[in-house]
This record gives sequence, C-alpha cells and structure tokens, in this order.
Amino acid sequence: MAVSANRLELLQIADAVAREKSIDRQIVLASMEDAIQKAARSRYGQETEVRAEINPKTGEIRFSRLLHVVDEIDNDAVQITLAEARKKNPAAELGDWIAETLPPFDFGRIAAQSAKQVIVQKVREAERDRQYQEYKDRIGDIVNGVVKRVEYGNVIIDLGRGEATIRRDEMIPREVFRPGDRVRAYVYDVRREQRGPQIFLSRTHPQFMAKLFRQEVPEIYDGVIEVKAVARDPGSRAKIAVISRDTSIDPVGACVGMRGSRVQAVVNELQGEKIDIIPWSPDAATFIVNALQPAEVVKVVLDEDSARIEVVVPDDQLSLAIGRRGQNVRLASQLTGWDIDILTEAEESARRQKEFTERTAMFMGALDVDEVVGQLLASEGFRSVEELAFVEPSELAVIEGFDEETAAEIQARANAYLARIEAEHETRRRELGVSDDLLEIDGLTNAMLVKFGENDIKTVEDLAGCATDDLVGWSERKDGETTRHPGILDGFEVSREEAEGLIMKARVKAGWIDALPEASEPEQETFAEAETQSESAD
Repeated sequence: MAVSANRLELLQIADAVAREKSIDRQIVLASMEDAIQKAARSRYGQETEVRAEINPKTGEIRFSRLLHVVDEIDNDAVQITLAEARKKNPAAELGDWIAETLPPFDFGRIAAQSAKQVIVQKVREAERDRQYQEYKDRIGDIVNGVVKRVEYGNVIIDLGRGEATIRRDEMIPREVFRPGDRVRAYVYDVRREQRGPQIFLSRTHPQFMAKLFRQEVPEIYDGVIEVKAVARDPGSRAKIAVISRDTSIDPVGACVGMRGSRVQAVVNELQGEKIDIIPWSPDAATFIVNALQPAEVVKVVLDEDSARIEVVVPDDQLSLAIGRRGQNVRLASQLTGWDIDILTEAEESARRQKEFTERTAMFMGALDVDEVVGQLLASEGFRSVEELAFVEPSELAVIEGFDEETAAEIQARANAYLARIEAEHETRRRELGVSDDLLEIDGLTNAMLVKFGENDIKTVEDLAGCATDDLVGWSERKDGETTRHPGILDGFEVSREEAEGLIMKARVKAGWIDALPEASEPEQETFAEAETQSESAD
C-alpha cells in the first residue's frame, strides 16, 4: 500500500493514479494525506487533531498535532496553556493553534486497509467531479464514442474519459448497436447524481441534425449561414430552415453541396432520414408556404392571436401537403411554430359560401329585411348586427341601392334588435341568480354574465377566484399537435390582458387586494368597440 512504501514509490504511485484517472496530482496527494491522517488517529487517539503533510518533491511524510491555546485545559489531547504555547512560539496568543511535531510510526494492516479505502473513495469522488466539470460545459455538442454494452435497450457509450447513455427513446427507430461500434451523438443533459455524473446522449434530438450540418457545411460553421429551425420525425423525414447573411450565397444550395454530397453525409449518419432544406423568411406566411414544400399553396389566412394559419391548396395537392400520416404538415407546424389547417380550394369555397349564407340569414332574421338586403350587407363584409349598429351611417348609405333613409332605418332596426337581446340577457341573468354587483365591474356585459351564470360564477367573489385560463381558455401542445381548451368567454373577443384586468378588478371589489394604480390597469373596451376594431384590422 502507498502509505507503507518508500518516499519515491509514494510519488510514483500518485503520478500513476493522476494519469490513469485524468485528475490533478495534487488531488491524489491530498487524498493520501487524508488517509494517512485517519490511520494516524488510530495510533495517537481519535480526539487528537493530527495533520499529515507529504512533500510533493521528496515524498517525505511529516506528522503534527494541532493544539488550541486556552486559559484552562479541559482536554490535553487538543488544548495547551498559553504559557506552554509561548515556549514553543513566543508570539502565541489565546485562541491560536500551535502545531506540535509527532514522531513517525509503522502502520499496521488494519490502519493500512483503512487508509486504502479513504484514498480510493477520494480519488473516485475527484474523478466524478472531473467528469461532471468537463461534460457540463459540452451540453449541445456532438461527441464520439464506442459502444461498451447494451442494457435493456439502452446503449452505454465509452467516451474515453467517461461513460454516457443513449436511452432507447433517444435512438433512431430500427437502429441497432453492438459492442465495439463507433457512435456519434448529441449531448443534451449532464446531471450530478449520487452514483456519479450521468451523461445523456441523443440521436433523435433536432439539434443533433443541426450540429451535423454545422460539421459538414463550412458556411454554417463560419456563421455565414444560420440554421433557424429544425423539425424531425427521426429515421423518416426532417425539415431544416436556413438563412444566409450574405446575399450572394444560396443557403439551400450550400447545404445541399455539390451533387448533394453535404446533405447526403448527414442523411447517411441519420440512417437514411430524408431532409427538406427550407429557406427561412421573417414573413410568417412566406415561411409557412416554404415549409409545406413540395406542395403548392394558393392562399394563406393568418390568425396571429392564436398562432393559427389556414392554407388553401389545389384539390390535387391536398395529399401532398398533408403527407403520409400527416407527416408533412406536422413537420411544417413544428418548424414554424404555427398550427396549420389545410383546406382545398373546393372546401374553402364551400365554407365561404356557407358563412355568406349564415350571415345573410342572420341579418334577415335580426333586421326583418328581405334576402337581397341581407346578401348586400353580407357581401359588404359586415359580420354582426353590432357592426351595423355602431358603424357610421355614411358607410351604409354608399352601398349600391341604399340611401341615407335606408341606412338610418337599418341602424334603427339594428339598435332595436340589440336592445331586445340585451333585455333577454338581463332576464336570463336574473334567472341564473348572477349578482348585480358584477355589472358594476367595467368591461362586463349581461351577455358575459349569462355565460358566467351558466358556469356557476354568480358573485364578485366567484370571479375573483378565477384564473385567466378559465375565462379565455388555453392551448396545450403535445407531440406536435395543439389542443385548444375553450374558456368561458370564448366568442367575446376578450384578450388575456383584458381577462386578467377583469379578475383583478373583481379582487379589488371583493376586498382581497388594494386598489391598483390607474396606469397599471389594462384599458377596457366595450364588446362592440373591440369587435369593430378586430374587423377593421382584418
């Protein structure tokens, strides 16, 4: 054992361990010192504060005992009086520590075994810390390794200076590894755990493909071309969006390479995964059209508030746009971050005709007009009776076949209809038992309160206890698909900020919180104003 070896052998062993474990030589010597101190305490007493020092040049071991300078001695193993301390060091003061040299001794078998265990443990801890410090800064890098073993579908990789794991769900489907195979993978997580640092690798991570392109395409490595987004269906198909900072360089052509050599190198590494290289655009509509390649797009309609887009394609392009089992549109959605609805020209035409018919019937029923007038109002883009009631009369008078008298009559009928609906909502609200106090909150209408009553929100306290998601709903994205959960006020054009403002006003009115400063409250609009502004934006 090292502690019983001569001085030269002690240093040689420290050097060998440091090289083998790739840790600092000083750490190994420090662990030896700790081990020797533990063994020395068994010889001099466990209460004794023994210190062992190994000279890093000569290998000489020196033992000393630390004594605390005190007025009165309670334990002579660790304490010394001031008078005795000044015999050893004239500058000693109360509270100081005095080092007293101890004679060397021979280690017994038990002491040597105990020292060995301490050294092994300290070296192991140092090795684990070195591995963690080395790889925690390499998250996001590609590493190379050799398959060491396969355990329950998980592949253990020898990285040379540590071990890493590729879990089964982080491997490309139908990919098989055997001991001795060389592997390239992406470091996506490094954790410090009780059993040592755990390094997790992935071959399915989207950034793995981005890093492979960085290795194969010098323009990406130099920063001339930037990878903006990646979406993958591992082992099957992928899309990558790129943009060039130099207008003279084609980003798609640079990534493809001469005769496809660059992209083919990435495809081969990913087990034949087909890759679509897409030119990125800051314009969302253009980017989404590019992302749906190879399908052709006729028209797009964006809804920026909900990050949804409707894409109209020719009838014969529908299957190409959707892709096999929805793969093309799913990858395009992941790449762009938008929810994409695919419609054919025939479906869009039928939907528009249906909306036109429904609006015509609504105007006919609400305003008591004939079909021709209802169709004129619908064709002019009016979507609701509220718009007709609050629009400038001149905008109605300019409609072909209308005059000022007709416009005034239509507005009068619209206002009468809204008053009748408001009275019905008022009656329904009272039937549901919704408190009158809620009407005092600026921004709430009887129609909203009917919805509240139908959802068991009947007092100011009930509204104060709501969350914003309860009122406006929320979206949940999983596996590339977005699920929309409706809110109580869906259909009322209420934004999240406005819903939060309503809840905060209810909490102030209920006395839960102090009144908010005027400037911090979101400005509330009436339903008619909000709807009018929304339509004018469209």
